[in-house]
Amino acid sequence: MTDVDGMDRPVNVGNPQMGWGSDVAAEMLRRMGIKYLSMNPGASYRGFHDSIVNYLGNSDPQMLLCLHEDHAVHIAQGYAKATDEPMGCILHSNVGLMHGMMGVFNAWCNRVPMVIMGATGPVDAPKRRPWIDWIHTMKDQGALVRNFVKYDDEPRSAQALAETMVRVNKTIRTAPMAPAYVCLDAGLQESAIDPDMKLPDVSRFLPPAPTPAAQSSIDAAADLLVSAKNPVIMMGRLKRSKEDWDNRIKLAEMLGAGIVTDMKTGASFPTDHLLHLAPPSNRPREEAVVAMKAADVILDLNWVDLAGTFKLVFGRADVNAKVIHVSVDSLIHNGWSSDHQGMPLGDVTMLAEPEPVTEQLLAACEKRLAGKSKWDGKNKGRTSDIDTKFSDLNQDDEISVEALTLGMNEVRKGRNITLTNVTIGWAADGYHFTHPMDYLGNDGGGGLGSGTGTAIGAGLALKDSDRTVIAVLGDGDTMQGSSALWTAAHYSIPVLILISNNRSNFNDEIHQETVAKMRNRAPENRWIGQRIDDPEVDIAEYAAALGVKSAGPVTKVGELIPAIEAALKVVEAGGPYVLNVHVQKGYAVPPPAREA
Repeated sequence: MTDVDGMDRPVNVGNPQMGWGSDVAAEMLRRMGIKYLSMNPGASYRGFHDSIVNYLGNSDPQMLLCLHEDHAVHIAQGYAKATDEPMGCILHSNVGLMHGMMGVFNAWCNRVPMVIMGATGPVDAPKRRPWIDWIHTMKDQGALVRNFVKYDDEPRSAQALAETMVRVNKTIRTAPMAPAYVCLDAGLQESAIDPDMKLPDVSRFLPPAPTPAAQSSIDAAADLLVSAKNPVIMMGRLKRSKEDWDNRIKLAEMLGAGIVTDMKTGASFPTDHLLHLAPPSNRPREEAVVAMKAADVILDLNWVDLAGTFKLVFGRADVNAKVIHVSVDSLIHNGWSSDHQGMPLGDVTMLAEPEPVTEQLLAACEKRLAGKSKWDGKNKGRTSDIDTKFSDLNQDDEISVEALTLGMNEVRKGRNITLTNVTIGWAADGYHFTHPMDYLGNDGGGGLGSGTGTAIGAGLALKDSDRTVIAVLGDGDTMQGSSALWTAAHYSIPVLILISNNRSNFNDEIHQETVAKMRNRAPENRWIGQRIDDPEVDIAEYAAALGVKSAGPVTKVGELIPAIEAALKVVEAGGPYVLNVHVQKGYAVPPPAREA
């Protein structure tokens, strides 16, 4: 097992003094508490690279070498999803930024904090080398990502750079969190600074405390909730804190409220709780739909796409329940992307963060109920019992997505497993989330190729914890981001990449079948242009070539648990592992397909 923090140590560093523009950027990252910088090298930031290595000694932050900029961004995203803390990444010039843009969009849609350091130039034309420096110089490089970062800047002096960094730190850590992009002029990086320059005190530019709601709104919401006969709480994008998790349970039990959760966002409530209405999914399951239709009050705690969910549940019918909408997400909505979704209903609207609002509602409702719970202790939705057990399956059968889920549920016993992602076909009925770190949510922007890097970032963040990090990924997603595995191998980052491999871009097969049926054409041709077969990709051999221990394909139910257990021994010893599992084509719960 290799200690990531002890790797890639520079020699002959001595006791360097801050003397160059790029030293300022490096020093400010250290003062901001950034521990790691994932990167793919490039000459545009050679000065900054030197500052990290020969000024900071490649420590706090430490660079992590990646083979593609997209991986660098997704590793930083995985780190933030696991910790609610920012990590940094570096993107080379305009070309590296364009490579990493899908990752930036995913991070934006997931509302995670991130410091993206970029570079251009030299802006001063006489300093440019022929050809290459000209095509790698842009007048407004930040414009490429401005619509899906929270802030961007290209400072023109070392002093301006220092101020930009404290602004970035405060901005990305303030809800709604999101990435920020800082572009460093190559000329500025390599310019000497005023030896008397003073850096700002980061501790005097910290983000504000989480935003509570106005007491009048809390009172109005509490009056509705305590008088409701059939309240429902929709748990959306929420923080990983165990204290906040416990507060949500207390509020639900006090009100006797049915709970709805979603697979797009991380674990927010125990799915085996008697008040949890139905297994989480990409669309509400039957028991949740019934409860939402019968609800007289619905509390929305930062739900992703409330309007779309209501459309699925209520169709064109009116939503007769009173809706309490709690979110600060609208503060960063813009007209470029529709990631803000449809307009959410709100009879009581709070421009506040769900965590302090939950505490406020707990106090207000407890006062109104004189400390007595409205819940009768009975199961409000679907039974929390798992319908099918792994032992019920025929051990000689091919592996279904349900069998894979149930197998994962078996090996988790005695372990604290963090799932960084799961496939669309995941059978949520067979695997309960019982801790806020059990599941970190999906890729955010719907772009493939994120799963491997995000898992590695979470593995990096949790390497010294009691959590075992696993990603259950499709073969298409894995192969698009697979060279990220080298970074996991090089730095011995403990993570299991389990491939739910159906040898197809199967989600798109469903879409092609839908279109064919609408047009009265042959649905049996749905596979053309979709199947990843003939030749089949040998994912285990590819992983091994990148230095990651691997096995597979596993093809029979009876082989599954021994294979996962063997993989986990490697991960629990401190290394990465790839397990290729062949699964049948199909979903446990089909996602909604767009109709004509």
